[in-house]
Amino acid sequence: MTPTAADPHALLTAAEMGRANAAAIAGAPGREGVPGHLLMENAGRAVAFAVAEHYPLSEGRRRIAVLCGPGGGDGFVAARILAADGYDVRVHLLGPREALRGDAASMAGLWHALPLPLDEDAIEGADVVIDALFGAGLSRDLDGVPARLAARARASGVPVVAVDVPSGVDGSTGAVRGTAFAATLTVTFERRKRGHALLPGRSLCGALRVAPIGLPLAALESVSVGALESGPHAFARLWPRPAASGHKYDRGHALVVSGPASRTGAARLAARGALRIGAGLVTVMSPPDALLVNASQLTAIMVRRLEGADGLADTLTDRRLNGVVLGPGCGIGAETRALVAAAARSPAALVLDADALTSFAGEPDALAGLLRARAGASVITPHAGEFARLFGGAAGTDDPVAMAAGAAERLGCTVLLKGGASVIASPGRPAFITTNAPPFLATAGSGDVLAGFICGLMVQGMPAHEAAAAAAWAHGEAARRFGPGLIAEDLPEALPGVIADLWADPA
Repeated sequence: MTPTAADPHALLTAAEMGRANAAAIAGAPGREGVPGHLLMENAGRAVAFAVAEHYPLSEGRRRIAVLCGPGGGDGFVAARILAADGYDVRVHLLGPREALRGDAASMAGLWHALPLPLDEDAIEGADVVIDALFGAGLSRDLDGVPARLAARARASGVPVVAVDVPSGVDGSTGAVRGTAFAATLTVTFERRKRGHALLPGRSLCGALRVAPIGLPLAALESVSVGALESGPHAFARLWPRPAASGHKYDRGHALVVSGPASRTGAARLAARGALRIGAGLVTVMSPPDALLVNASQLTAIMVRRLEGADGLADTLTDRRLNGVVLGPGCGIGAETRALVAAAARSPAALVLDADALTSFAGEPDALAGLLRARAGASVITPHAGEFARLFGGAAGTDDPVAMAAGAAERLGCTVLLKGGASVIASPGRPAFITTNAPPFLATAGSGDVLAGFICGLMVQGMPAHEAAAAAAWAHGEAARRFGPGLIAEDLPEALPGVIADLWADPA
């Protein structure tokens, strides 16, 4: 079922939000539309109430500079309400007042004075700045006076309350268009936008408040959306639980392919991750020179000799081996490509990371040929650099949702594009965006553990799309619980508490 903007976890693009607003104004058979000026009034009131709550007059925050752009009618509303409450409010308008149209012009007409021009002194002496310059749909660089004001606001440290998104942030992608305001508080309306979740936009929003402005549920339900925030609501009901009467083979057998003796650690991290997240058995397949190295480091995880791609293919004829992690530490080149081809011919769930992806650098269609022909599910887990190497110039976009979704369609698999806000995309499915990864998760080997987490869930029967989302969330939650000083080896050890709490409270 395609999600709509009525889903509280929906993350909307500017276009999707625009369609919801238009549907609300247009109405429907048997339902009168909501006047646009009423939506604007409600939005401005929400901003004014947020400012008064966070910066009350009792704390001496009296002087407010409201920066309005060509569509900033809600800024005029906020100014009017705050002035009536006793604040000293100055409105600065980008461009002539005569250029305002529609509801924005009407709201400007209710302001008790002519707006001041927007110049570089607009925020001088202000206790609070309201940024109502540009909305979520900005698609060009912030330049001129607005750009210089953004820099000046940052340098001065004056609190900034952004309307919808900080000006300069693309509300659909989180990208910064040249430069941007750094908000202390952002007030958005009805639903969060993708730019509130994706980086770097998320880091510029400060505290985020979502305010209702009167959009009817039917208007929200009329708009299909392409992305949702990830979290337990998305996968908890599918998280595998061992049966009282079950045995280890019921919980799946994951196979992790190791690199040579000098690069074995990555495979062991992935194997430990798969075991901790619930796989019944895990085996590390090792080249001959790495066999003893891995055997000396592993206990509950088994070790098996790998004799090239043919040996992997023979091993995977045992259908109890129902998941493979391939890539971490394997090395880049023809041998790894041959291993990928061998694994792809089996019906086992397949997770490709790191060297398995870079071995197809600039040849995504060769990888697509292998994955599209598969009977089993596949997940690839590139970070931005690996993604760019795999797809070359075809990756030229600053929209991670579009990047991941396009790659998923092209390869016929699930794509987990790793980053501070990871994106999970599968053909024909809405994307998931994770928002819970702490910055100290960026440490060597953490991606190997993530690959193991994904495979460990898939061998237990979890679908690829949800397994990737669940693993990414658990990965971030384990890191958050461990805290600063985290290294990759800590992630599997922090996982049992995460799973226990998820089972206790799946919501």
